[in-house]
Amino acid sequence: MRRLLPLLLCALALPAAAQQAQFSTAPQALSVAATSYILTDFQSGQTLFGENVHERVEPASLTKLMTAYVVFSALHQKRITLTQGVAVSDRAWRAQGSRMFIEPSRAVTVDELMRGMIVQSGNDACIALAEAVSGSESAFVQIMNKEASRLGMKNTRFANSTGLPHAEHYSTAYDLSLLAAAMIRDFPEYYPLYSLREYTYNKITQANRNRLLWLDPNVDGLKTGHTEAAGYCLITSAKRGERRLISVVMGTASDSARAMESQRMLNHGFQFYDTIRLYPKEKEVIAIPLWKGAQDKLRTGFGYDVYFSLPRYQADKLKARVEYKQPLVAPIIAGQKVGRAKFTLDGKPVAEHPLVALETVNSANIFGRAWDSMRLIFN
Repeated sequence: MRRLLPLLLCALALPAAAQQAQFSTAPQALSVAATSYILTDFQSGQTLFGENVHERVEPASLTKLMTAYVVFSALHQKRITLTQGVAVSDRAWRAQGSRMFIEPSRAVTVDELMRGMIVQSGNDACIALAEAVSGSESAFVQIMNKEASRLGMKNTRFANSTGLPHAEHYSTAYDLSLLAAAMIRDFPEYYPLYSLREYTYNKITQANRNRLLWLDPNVDGLKTGHTEAAGYCLITSAKRGERRLISVVMGTASDSARAMESQRMLNHGFQFYDTIRLYPKEKEVIAIPLWKGAQDKLRTGFGYDVYFSLPRYQADKLKARVEYKQPLVAPIIAGQKVGRAKFTLDGKPVAEHPLVALETVNSANIFGRAWDSMRLIFN
């Protein structure tokens, strides 16, 4: 059976600014001129607000985030190198849409192709990289879809590496926010490429289409996208102090609109929300009863820092409940999952985290095990 602990009111050590904001006026809901949009916090992984976040839409060149993710993985696995020369196929050379202008007769490196893909949004660079990693774009796309599934992008399917329109090529604002967070988290050594304002190749200089790189010094990425069907799209990340937010807007009306709406979302998130570290990694949260062990209590906590993003005026409405199996019987190994903590904000579920053992506890001697066995029978 499961035993539910009484509702635990967590004493949150809020920053001074958050405590002062308890008495501020509740923020007005933000209206965003986009078909779908989402704002998430990088540290907590929580969605701050959004609209139509799971609606399938054409991702256009936002697709290139996954193309880059797979290329970075190949670099990490040493399947390719930055200085490796790449042969430019006729198919890559003739790519439609935005290009970095590679040529079959001119040598190009993986590093140059990455910059051409990220800064110049070159479709020719995407195809050349896909062929370098997997031999063909179709084989590369299979890896893209496997990675999407692994990252939890449940409403995403890729049909190419470029983002050119295709009936079976779609994603959602929510899924793309997961991808952006994974890019920042998994490849910090390559992420700075997304803050480059321009890149020159083949004596042709092209500017990064992300206007916010010029307008907001806190913005350091990520990617623009546009087709006639998709409208103007933008994934943006900004960091102020220790906080990082990720915004996704899909289907805005113009280049300037996607930048303006993204900026409004980021400003709203930084102004009206706080992110706090509620529980440090491996700090004891609760000691729970343990049977047939060398000790009768087990120290438990979380295997990672637990962050929460909260509206500043609602921090006192966060509640936690710990749920664990009983009887919990030794032996227990440190790091073993023994339960879960469920968090609600104003009565609504907001997060769930696994509760793990913070210590290893061996079985008791034969007399201790026998005594606990008798107690369990009567209980």
